Amino acid sequence: MSEHAQADPAVGPESVASLAEAFRRTVAAHPEGIAVRTLDDSTRWSWGELARRVDALACGLAGLGVGRGDRVALMLGNRPEFHWVDLAAMNLGAVPFSIYQTLAPEQIEYVVGDSEAKLAIIERQYFERFMKARQNLRSLEQVIVIDGEGEQGTLRLDEVMGSNADFDVEAAWRSIGPDDLLTLIYTSGTTGPPKGVQLTHRNLLASIRAAREVIGFPPESRVISWLPSAHIAERAAHHYLPIAFGFTITTCSDPREIVNVLPQVKPNWFFAVPRIWEKLKAGLEARLRALPEAQRAGVEKALADALEKVRLEQAGKPVPTQLAERVADADAAIFSRLRAMLGLDQVEAVAAGAAPTPPAVIEFFHAIGIELGELWGMSETSGTGTVNPPGQVRIGTVGKPVPGVEIKLAPDKEILIRGDCVMPGYRNLPEKTKEAFPEDDWLATGDIGEFDEHGYLRIIDRKKEIIINAAGKNMSPANIESTLKGASPLIGLVCVIGDRRPYNAALIVLDADFAPAWADKNGLGGKSLEELAAEPKVREAVQQGVDAANAKLARVEQIKKFTIVAGDWLPGGDELTPTMKLKRKPIAEKYAREIEALYGA
Repeated sequence: MSEHAQADPAVGPESVASLAEAFRRTVAAHPEGIAVRTLDDSTRWSWGELARRVDALACGLAGLGVGRGDRVALMLGNRPEFHWVDLAAMNLGAVPFSIYQTLAPEQIEYVVGDSEAKLAIIERQYFERFMKARQNLRSLEQVIVIDGEGEQGTLRLDEVMGSNADFDVEAAWRSIGPDDLLTLIYTSGTTGPPKGVQLTHRNLLASIRAAREVIGFPPESRVISWLPSAHIAERAAHHYLPIAFGFTITTCSDPREIVNVLPQVKPNWFFAVPRIWEKLKAGLEARLRALPEAQRAGVEKALADALEKVRLEQAGKPVPTQLAERVADADAAIFSRLRAMLGLDQVEAVAAGAAPTPPAVIEFFHAIGIELGELWGMSETSGTGTVNPPGQVRIGTVGKPVPGVEIKLAPDKEILIRGDCVMPGYRNLPEKTKEAFPEDDWLATGDIGEFDEHGYLRIIDRKKEIIINAAGKNMSPANIESTLKGASPLIGLVCVIGDRRPYNAALIVLDADFAPAWADKNGLGGKSLEELAAEPKVREAVQQGVDAANAKLARVEQIKKFTIVAGDWLPGGDELTPTMKLKRKPIAEKYAREIEALYGA
């Protein structure tokens, strides 16, 4: 546990019944502490000010008929109002949940219809898509536009604020119990329509307590709200944790700007999907390549020493004194400046999750003094499961089960989990819920895993995504993809093909950040990603990365052929879910011609 454990935790082992009560305790303990702010401080609310806003809006929502158990749909970006309106609905005992901003009208209609939302609160920029979806949503009674000017058929936020002022908000939040629904998380739908994961106050309180025990947080911690609030990671890490412990939330409205926001906030706790860590690494490497040759050689030697030290430590071997001294000197002279440049020089813990992170990426950050660790959880487990504890990270694993969680492996190595963080079930899907709990209260996760000799869990792949080639050999595409991405900074995204095929092939997408910088240095400056994908020199460089990856893979896993896809794959597009998971079936359909060409058909 961290030496900086929270001095005044709002959530004790059995101290509160709901997140609404945790919020009130935080307000009472830190009324003047900053709760939510924008980067430029044009919005800056203390916990006391936030509570006043929450109460005023809760009264107005109650006047519109919103009450305990009613679902409230939110289609909002990362802005202060999200935390305000979510809390207002929560304090009524309602069930606020978020919609991915990239969804098409038909997808919005499905999610809002499945939830039977009574009211929606949206931003003006999503108005047309949402209102198109609304045409077939009979249960949806009202739509509030937080930044609208009286759009037809909607309410303005200021029209709702302050009305019904006599409503007793305190009585409403005090009536909320631990088994009342807190939110819905709609899965990203890689294998069909999204499922509504029902999460209770008990579930998230268990997750919060586990995080406190494993990580600990310094008083007045800072976090950045930048991931989609429809993702459990954003809700848990950057909404519910701050509510419980009084963190300051800085909102980042454009997730593409997170690299620029980090140095201005210097968060104490930072979670990101692997793609962001890959981008941070690629950005630093591009800067290092731009250094004068003599200076670059010195930095490269320091990095090599630091990587050697990390690998020795991970293997449990002694670190030679001279090597340790050289790395310490490099840390003071070089790596400390890199950490400050990234804005990660004051972190208590950093984590990667939601998809496999290439070990080479994690090693790189350890080398420069940032102890990046993978964690594992699901929407169905409130984002909780296993964590690499600070000071005890084992690269290549997702850590140990957190306090309050039990994990075991089924005979086929599927991971089974139980604990207070596990959902009660899926909304409107009793058969899917029954299927998810094949053994008493043990949730079947769909992930295949194994424990190492230290009790750390290693994720092999999704059960349904394992490749079985034409010879009957089982392989993990995620492991192969991770190895490829770690072998070359030019390789941004990979989809491995090989199920029922004679050999493995790959669709490769160039890294949108690194490729242009590489092109400038190799006589291809000014060319687009689409143009670079067709360049022989680029293919030669990518081939070198594939060759390096193949050297680390078993013969049956190796990539025999690949094609470079023109352009980029974006979250919420044809190829990626909003949480950047590969949509393997749509990819196979969209790129059928390219795939068949790889197999000579």
